[in-house]
Amino acid sequence: MRNAALHRLMETFTVEASGRLAAEAAAGAEVPFELAEEQSASAAGRRTLYVYRPLLGEFIGSHAAALRALRSYGPAVDAIADTEGTLEYLSGRGEVKIPPEPRRRAERALVAFLQSTFAQRGEFGFEPAHFEAAYAELERALYQRRGMATVIAPVLGIALHADTIELSFGEGLSLIRGEALCDAPVQAVWGDGEEPQVLAMLTIDDERSQRPVISVARPRFRRIISALRLLDRGAYALGPIGWSRAETGGWRPAALGAGGRAGGARRSTLIDAARHEELRALHRLVSRRPRGGGELGWALARFEMGCERRAAFEALTDYLLALRALLEPEGPASGRLAQRLAIICAAPGERAPLARRTARAVSLERAIITGMSAEPAPADAHPVLAGGGRGDHGAASITALVDELAEHLRAILRDALCGHLDPDLCRVADDLLAEVAEVAEAAEAGEAAEAGVGGEAEVG
Repeated sequence: MRNAALHRLMETFTVEASGRLAAEAAAGAEVPFELAEEQSASAAGRRTLYVYRPLLGEFIGSHAAALRALRSYGPAVDAIADTEGTLEYLSGRGEVKIPPEPRRRAERALVAFLQSTFAQRGEFGFEPAHFEAAYAELERALYQRRGMATVIAPVLGIALHADTIELSFGEGLSLIRGEALCDAPVQAVWGDGEEPQVLAMLTIDDERSQRPVISVARPRFRRIISALRLLDRGAYALGPIGWSRAETGGWRPAALGAGGRAGGARRSTLIDAARHEELRALHRLVSRRPRGGGELGWALARFEMGCERRAAFEALTDYLLALRALLEPEGPASGRLAQRLAIICAAPGERAPLARRTARAVSLERAIITGMSAEPAPADAHPVLAGGGRGDHGAASITALVDELAEHLRAILRDALCGHLDPDLCRVADDLLAEVAEVAEAAEAGEAAEAGVGGEAEVG
């Protein structure tokens, strides 16, 4: 077996497909038959018998739409579409009209695989021996003349939903439950905790790779961490040690370097079914971001630096620098950051309080740089500034204030990357501020006019 993850995906799909196809037949869907000859030997000599043989392959092909509704269908198609051998597989199965698009070709290969699994069978029950024979044929076609390599690394700070075994990002990259890789190193699966870890896994063609596989895996694993940071608040990290293996070798440890900060008391972020596509989309956006990436790319990099700090007050400057790059290119002396952030991120009734808290954060940064101000946090300004004694501003209030800035920065980065916000955020903010000012002026003019009319009437 060259690809344990693909084997597991195909086995899960085959089990679910056998159940669905059996249910379709039991519900009255007609299974076509052929009249076949069988030779029988007896004392009276050889005789030709005619028997009805179910054409399960034709039945599978006519019920392909029902298979698409299976939960395991999408992951199986994604896994096959990532390979380059589907053309060889379909050709070997006698297919003539092979779709040119990789995904459609993968969907056709999945149907052909089921037809191979249930060939010469009279029912749709799952039989391990038939599955293994069909899978061996599939794997030989997909990976012929290729040497596959696999790299895995623990991803700390997340948990996959109980119904999710693997979450694919395409091109051989996925998140997988550690216990699903039965031959993975114990340190990779369990670490120091009592629960199995989630692993980032990359399977690539080692023969075609121009770099060592661990060098290919590092940036691709870290882009998963970037997508997680944009998805939700959390302390995400790659384990410092990964493991790689060639197709025929064993697992070998390899250093991955710094890969984030794992949270202590914070619970793991649950990646449930509702968040799968969102995480995939964010990963695609991060992966497409060009190196450098202008102000947006720089701000995203600075945001990630803040996510890796050990303490909130250490992250404050990172978040402020990122926000200034996006919203205050004139420099901090202009004092425009607070209002621009508030007009973009807050509802009308919350804009002034948010602007005050942002200004407070800027003041706090100066205090941190100079060794922390002796001024206590004003208890009546906002809950995030309440508490704390003289000289420390309150550790909890600092953390809450920095976390709030991080949330606004995360929202801005996500919307800008997704295209929901114009990249020229300063222009967006200034236009909104101008609109608010015009509305306020019109309201004041209206009030003044009413007051003037009322005064004249009273005089009269």
